Amino acid sequence: MSESIIDVSQDFFREIILPILDREFPTETKQTAFGVFGYGSEVLRLDDEYSSDHHWGLRINALIPDYLVEIRKDRMLQAVADNLPQSYRGHSLREGYTGVAGLEIDSLEGFLKRTIGMISPPETYAEWLNIPEEDIIHVINGEIWHDASGCFTNIRRSFANYYPEEVRLRRIAHWCRYFSGMGTYALKRALLRGNEYYAAVAFGKSIRWGVQLAFMLDKQYYPYDKWIMAMFSKLPRMAEPLLPIVDEAVRLSTSWKRKYELLNQMADVLDQAMVNDGIIKPHPEYNESSTSGYRLLEHAYAEIIQGLPDEIIEIVPVWDQIHLEAFHSAYVNTIDLAVWDDILNLRPIGNE
Repeated sequence: MSESIIDVSQDFFREIILPILDREFPTETKQTAFGVFGYGSEVLRLDDEYSSDHHWGLRINALIPDYLVEIRKDRMLQAVADNLPQSYRGHSLREGYTGVAGLEIDSLEGFLKRTIGMISPPETYAEWLNIPEEDIIHVINGEIWHDASGCFTNIRRSFANYYPEEVRLRRIAHWCRYFSGMGTYALKRALLRGNEYYAAVAFGKSIRWGVQLAFMLDKQYYPYDKWIMAMFSKLPRMAEPLLPIVDEAVRLSTSWKRKYELLNQMADVLDQAMVNDGIIKPHPEYNESSTSGYRLLEHAYAEIIQGLPDEIIEIVPVWDQIHLEAFHSAYVNTIDLAVWDDILNLRPIGNE
């Protein structure tokens, strides 16, 4: 893309939208956070020629207190719609992210609930562990252009220093367990039995867990899967040793035998990083089992688990986007099926 939609949207906000809202709703505007954040590749400045086929255009996200949604949201949107020019720098003002010039007004509490699953920053280890990591990205990504109350800015700031260390270690332990016990071990058994379906499933999970571990070791939140490789390549420490391994492993032309070997190499790199960081103690080299494979990272799993506070040892970290999916199911239930098909770019043959 020659110009990010974020930059155009920011200029549009400051030149057109903010003056309207300051004039018509000064009190409410002071309680609202404006910017671009939440969902979508453009928020991470990863939009490209494929991004504009749905929900794309001028975009301004706005979060207001929940009590104002019912009494002010529609009036604020109408005031904006009534005062818009026909276009802005070549962009239509009747299309895009929403139906009102890309201005999306949402409840602050509602946005937080469907991303991190709570309406305030986490305070306990259990609360931290119940947040899907990729959804933290949706809270801290993008830009804030105007937040007079500072409420949303302060919430974003609470995530700035990554996880409390005990929480990070609990997550690392869990991913070590899964990479090794549910991943490479399962892949080894699948290959021994000629079960290519299970091999494909185990390999896909393993490579994903290994890449996510790299983010944890570099203390950076990993994003939603489709953006992870773009951000993986920018990791300050773990990208250099792991990128060549991952690049070769995911090629369709790479044999199953070689994929398995590369996952074991990945385990060695991750294990050594944990030794270097003092997460686990130095240990001897281990042999690979001819039937169970190379379950190296489960050694790290046990050592980390045994050093954690008792209250989090049995808490399984949440990794799927369960809060977002609960919201999404309720949302889709309200949409006419024909409208939903149009959003999906599903059009009857002959009606293209």
